Amino acid sequence: MTTTTLAVLVPLLPFLGSAAGLLLGRTAPGFVRPLAVLPTLAAAVLAVLVAVRQGGGKTIEAATQLTPTGSVPIDLALNIDGFAALVAVLVGVVATCVQVYSTGYLRDDPRYPSYAALVSLFTSAMLLVVYSGDLMVLLVGWEIMGICSYFLVGHYWETPEARAASLKAFLVTKLGDVPFLIGLFALATDAGTFRIDGILGAVAAGALDHPTLIALLLLAGVAGKSAQFPLHTWLPDAMAGPTPVSALIHAATMVAAGIYFVARLLPVFAASAAAMTVLAVMAAVTMVGSALAALAQDDIKRVLAYSTIGQLGYMAGALAVGDRGAAVFHLLAHGAFKALLFLAAGVVIHAAGTNSLSAMSRMSGLTKRIPDAYWTMTVALLALAALPPFAGFFSKEAVLVAAEHTALGERTVAPAGAGWAVLVAGLLAALLTAAYAMRLWLLAFRGRGAEVPDHGRQPLAMTAVLWVLAVPSLGFGLTVTYLDDWFDGHALTPTVTTAVLGTGIALVGAVVTYAVWRTLATKAPAAMPAAKATPDAPAPDAPAREAAPAHVAHPDAEAGKVEAEALHLPHPAEDPTDPGRALLGPLHRPAAAGFHLDALYTAVFVRPVLAAASLVRFLDREVVDTYVRGAGTGTQWLGWLVRRAQTGNVQTYLSALLAGSVVLAIAAVLVAAGA
Repeated sequence: MTTTTLAVLVPLLPFLGSAAGLLLGRTAPGFVRPLAVLPTLAAAVLAVLVAVRQGGGKTIEAATQLTPTGSVPIDLALNIDGFAALVAVLVGVVATCVQVYSTGYLRDDPRYPSYAALVSLFTSAMLLVVYSGDLMVLLVGWEIMGICSYFLVGHYWETPEARAASLKAFLVTKLGDVPFLIGLFALATDAGTFRIDGILGAVAAGALDHPTLIALLLLAGVAGKSAQFPLHTWLPDAMAGPTPVSALIHAATMVAAGIYFVARLLPVFAASAAAMTVLAVMAAVTMVGSALAALAQDDIKRVLAYSTIGQLGYMAGALAVGDRGAAVFHLLAHGAFKALLFLAAGVVIHAAGTNSLSAMSRMSGLTKRIPDAYWTMTVALLALAALPPFAGFFSKEAVLVAAEHTALGERTVAPAGAGWAVLVAGLLAALLTAAYAMRLWLLAFRGRGAEVPDHGRQPLAMTAVLWVLAVPSLGFGLTVTYLDDWFDGHALTPTVTTAVLGTGIALVGAVVTYAVWRTLATKAPAAMPAAKATPDAPAPDAPAREAAPAHVAHPDAEAGKVEAEALHLPHPAEDPTDPGRALLGPLHRPAAAGFHLDALYTAVFVRPVLAAASLVRFLDREVVDTYVRGAGTGTQWLGWLVRRAQTGNVQTYLSALLAGSVVLAIAAVLVAAGA
């Protein structure tokens, strides 16, 4: 079988599995789980075969005209270089782990068939984005992912939080997709083609007439899809969806699509120094702001959500300094350990009966209940903190090295100012990342208080995939020297300067956080009471939906049910041992609220739109409807008068005719006399 045929099957198999799952979900429920797992697993295996055959060498290309357009043609095309081959493997592996995990996580959920089908469709759409060689076909996968995310984030549609989060995710990403679509058309108009290879050839020949405008329009869509400032606000709220969905969105699909798109078309963005500068500033603000917000969150999933935003900022920063190899390398490493973090968090939530770190800090014995999640999550947090020899260390150092080269003028793809912005923000974010990773670990696994209640043993499907993902989280960075061919042929090994500086800063962040926690724990009572929450006394700086009380009786509950209930239960009391509050000081309250960006958007956009809608409704009801009702009422009155005149008496009609004739005669005489 040719490599092209294998590549076509990679996105096709999950799509067919999705369609079959939807058709057989009610009539043959026993086939739902095999149809969810096996096609995705087969796609992952085929993606590995395609990567091996591609070997980081010449780009694999194939195309056939999809439809004649009369102007710019649209082709069903493949364009598989080293980046595409590796990213497809990541998508396939993570999606398979998510599907396997979900068989246990949602095993008693009546909506599991539709859920599994949507996950498969989500996977197929992302693989289409990865392999596509035509921007219009890529756009199809891009938009399908947006639709799938809407339904998956809103899986627990019974809760208002899930409904609001799904709608917000859809609207915010669509807000970026409008200029993105305009940018695609402008790019195709200048280049004369939607084909990626043709566009890159046009850029190399200097054929783009409006590179800055095109790049900025495309960046709007990238900011929405990849949750970059200022369009990142949808991602923390998207935690209202099931944890496996969070793992899929954050690790391998949706948010990775924007970064991957820029990496594929980096020469288009590099043609404009202004666009590279905007991308660098956007990445720097995203890195630092999201890390501060993560340090203040109480919901374990919101911590990881802001963590994802920050790591995407690193990837955008690498692209802003012109190194797509470092960006994709960090995308791959991050995909492994972030999927592990979310899936392990699902096990933690199941065991604790809550997703509140404050509540977990009042429990003891969690590590004994879930040893698999404890050890694998520790590995993933070390990778997130970028400590050697874990995967995050090598990939994050590759970003810092690229920023250093640009800042010192050794790389001229982007302005030196962009390099300094990414380098300084990256180092500061490394400090904060290690701090919130240590905080999460301490509050979740070093709690003091009553023994954690027994919520039942986690299914094997939920724990086995954790160890599968722990392997690349630990060892992927060590293989980078063997993957140079897949990353444009240049080495991504860290330099001594950035390795020592980055690791030292990360260690400082972790050690200081631990020291603050130890100090606070010493001052706190030896055995803190269990977290009790009442609707009348929520924490002042966190929404009520973020967490559940520590002790909710779920002796036989499934993980998905525990999480669904935990999302909308009141927030527990403040934790006196939380180092985040002490480290942030006066910044804690605004950081916990995401620096009030949602409130700002509500004031600037939502309220004016609602006011305009109210005005339109008023005008429609009081003005337009008044005229319509008046016209109808006038017709009714006229009909009433005409009906009253129709008596059926011939003498009345003759009398009226005679009176009318007399009036007309008198009028004629008066007119004649006046003339």
